[in-house]
Amino acid sequence: MTAPARLDGETLLRWSRRAVAELASRRREINELNVFPVPDADTGSNMAHTMSAALAEAEKLDDGATAPAVAAALATGAVKGARGNSGLVLSQVLRGLAEAAGRGELDGTAVAEALRIALVLVDRAISEPVEGTVITVLRAAGIAAAEQSELADVVRAAVAAARTALAQTPSQLKALRDAGVVDAGGRGFVILLESLAEELAGAEAPEVPAPESHGRPAYLEVMCHVAGTDLAALEEHLSAMGDSLVLACDGEDAAGVHIHTRAAGEVIEALFAAGAVTALRLEVLPEQAQTPRRAVIAVTPAGPVADLYREAGAAVVTPPAPEGDDDIVSAIARTVRTSGADEVILLPNGLLNHRELVSVERAGHAFEQEITLLPTARLLSGIAALAVHDPGQPVGVAAYVMQEAAAGMRTAVLVRAESARLTPAGPCARDDVLVLEGETVTAVAEDVAEAVESTCRRLLSAGGEQVSLLLHESVEVDELELAERLGVEVMAFPAGDIDELVEIGVE
Repeated sequence: MTAPARLDGETLLRWSRRAVAELASRRREINELNVFPVPDADTGSNMAHTMSAALAEAEKLDDGATAPAVAAALATGAVKGARGNSGLVLSQVLRGLAEAAGRGELDGTAVAEALRIALVLVDRAISEPVEGTVITVLRAAGIAAAEQSELADVVRAAVAAARTALAQTPSQLKALRDAGVVDAGGRGFVILLESLAEELAGAEAPEVPAPESHGRPAYLEVMCHVAGTDLAALEEHLSAMGDSLVLACDGEDAAGVHIHTRAAGEVIEALFAAGAVTALRLEVLPEQAQTPRRAVIAVTPAGPVADLYREAGAAVVTPPAPEGDDDIVSAIARTVRTSGADEVILLPNGLLNHRELVSVERAGHAFEQEITLLPTARLLSGIAALAVHDPGQPVGVAAYVMQEAAAGMRTAVLVRAESARLTPAGPCARDDVLVLEGETVTAVAEDVAEAVESTCRRLLSAGGEQVSLLLHESVEVDELELAERLGVEVMAFPAGDIDELVEIGVE
């Protein structure tokens, strides 16, 4: 049999029936691969359901429908009937096919273009695209397809590249690597391409098996189709209400919506307020969806400062005693390992030297855990960073915002001079109070209270609305009086037996 040079309406319908049959027959296989983003074992079921909804819409067309008409119906049916994250991704793949079909005949070049468009649509639809998923497989297929021109060659190249990319997904995503599986959505996409290749080759179509059901406990997944809405405003509104948010666009003002949330009522109210809602479905997700994937770890002295960090949500590592057998790098590595997180943000707080920082970063590689080191030079810098941590943001974005907050905290420390000497700020006697900004002595004083006030004024000269103080257990400061004298808010925290007399932060 000679492979056709283009896809007509009838060929698209036969491919769709074949794809539905293949996805249904391999539903369990794909479900068992499903470990990311939520191990809810439903990707195969969701893709089979979504492709069935697409086919049902296309089957409504009159006999002899054109390729553009069939492709458009498949896209519409998939968007409206999409189930789960993987279903919405599939709907965007079919939208790419529909857009390419609308521009002319579906020859090899057009199918390659459909894959390119699909990648753009999928990337836009997923709020946090992740490599090692169907996106990676789709991209590889599109790149390989674009190197060919004849329809059969385009599809064969796409299949081969997609299979190769799928096999590599565990190397890109830790969840897959730990489970020893490839990406479930990527496997489903490969099956779609293989079905098209088989249809073009004239292979016998499989039978559709009876459907199977599965249950899920807790944590809600909300899915629907919404029309007549401002999609950008809707995405911004919903993004704060949950995760795994996908808007699968169906025109300029309509989309399929998918979100995992613990606030389903608020999500549904927002959807109905935004536009016309149809095909609303709620499903429960397993408890694993509630397990945080990221940990913030802070290096701090033991005592009240460590308690401050713990209350703010950080795991704490205190430097081991110098005479002990343990070391700070090992202590951090153990905390990273036992956190179970695959993303770790570390706040060194000036308590690690360069060699230790390098060793900590390498320890993360050994455990295949990503460690992001933030340049927090002081304890108060770390507290400022921790205050703005948003676990809902990608780790790179969260770290960037935290780093900005840390950099915005201007700090100084007060210490006792261990001996008489000449400093950049003048001579000092033993037990004088030295003010350090960075590693430089900027002032010498005899009284701690006077040094605190003068240092605060100097730091506030560059602007600021709040002063934070960490106080050694031997130091007392009347924060209300100091606030009145400075004209800004002052917050003082007992810090136990820290090395410094006072740490000052202005923001």
